[in-house]
Amino acid sequence: MSAKPDKKPQEAAVAPKKPGGMGLGGMKLSGLLKPQAATVADSALKELPLDVIDEDADQPRLEDNPGFRPEMIAEIGGTIKARGVKQPISVRESPDAPGRYIINDGARRFRGSKWADKTTIWAIIDNDFVPDDQVVANIQREGHTAREIAKLIGQRMASGMKKGEIAKRWGKSNAYITQHAALLDLPAPIAQAFDSGRIADVTLVNELVTAHKSNPQEVADWLADESQEITRGSVKLLREFLQDGKERDPNTVDAFNDKTDAELDSEGEGEGDVPPKKKTEPKEEDPTKIKKAIVQVEINGDLCRLILTKRPSDGDVAWFKNEVSGEEFEASLASAKLVALVEG
Repeated sequence: MSAKPDKKPQEAAVAPKKPGGMGLGGMKLSGLLKPQAATVADSALKELPLDVIDEDADQPRLEDNPGFRPEMIAEIGGTIKARGVKQPISVRESPDAPGRYIINDGARRFRGSKWADKTTIWAIIDNDFVPDDQVVANIQREGHTAREIAKLIGQRMASGMKKGEIAKRWGKSNAYITQHAALLDLPAPIAQAFDSGRIADVTLVNELVTAHKSNPQEVADWLADESQEITRGSVKLLREFLQDGKERDPNTVDAFNDKTDAELDSEGEGEGDVPPKKKTEPKEEDPTKIKKAIVQVEINGDLCRLILTKRPSDGDVAWFKNEVSGEEFEASLASAKLVALVEG
């Protein structure tokens, strides 16, 4: 019978368990101090120097993607400088350069870390990577809606935080916080349009709120038209129309006496102590203004219209509607050839 092999030195150094104990003699306390991301296998999680990481040249987001704008990277960098990177990026080992890594997911956190003058970043090594992984991650990462952001701001303000504190904590501008805070107390017709998804642009909401302060009924009537597309162009035309001023139609029935302005004028004539009401001519509409604009384009030989009320999945695409079949689809803006601008 052969002799048993000697124990390995590291095994011999471990003290035996004591009866009734928890067997912690061989445990290193440093293992309890790893970041929360260490739920991934230790071998997959590493703190890597930024200078050994490269961005994926074939990633689906182009360099002109809105998420890569300098101000966006500066916002991310500001939060990283103050709070660090809370979620590791994902990388894979470079097949062409041993010791280097290519980003699977987290290019903005990587750029933000550089902006914040960091030298390392936590990364999960994931060599089981396919290009579609990036597409799925970008499509599914919708983030908070403007209404959700407003609710969060309201909660922070209720706890005693100032808008400036929230802006600094979130790495956003004061104007961004103020605009979203305005969503907490909207006039009813604007709130209804916003909650239903007809308005998604916070800037448009604030422009409508401004118009509503001086012309509440006109704005409410304008929003009541469900066929009205709410875009930056249409809201601009609405505000210009309201600012130009308009006389009331003399045939409009007064809600208090059930008589038109014309009837009241005729009743006032001949009464010496009551001067007749001055008649006003209805103002002619400006023929150069378009109440509802329709942008027609040609895509693959088909006549289509640009849908301005449906949010695209990326900055270089948009939603279109085939004028013949009625089919709605998403396509690249570069593939659309402008045909005409008509009034709906």
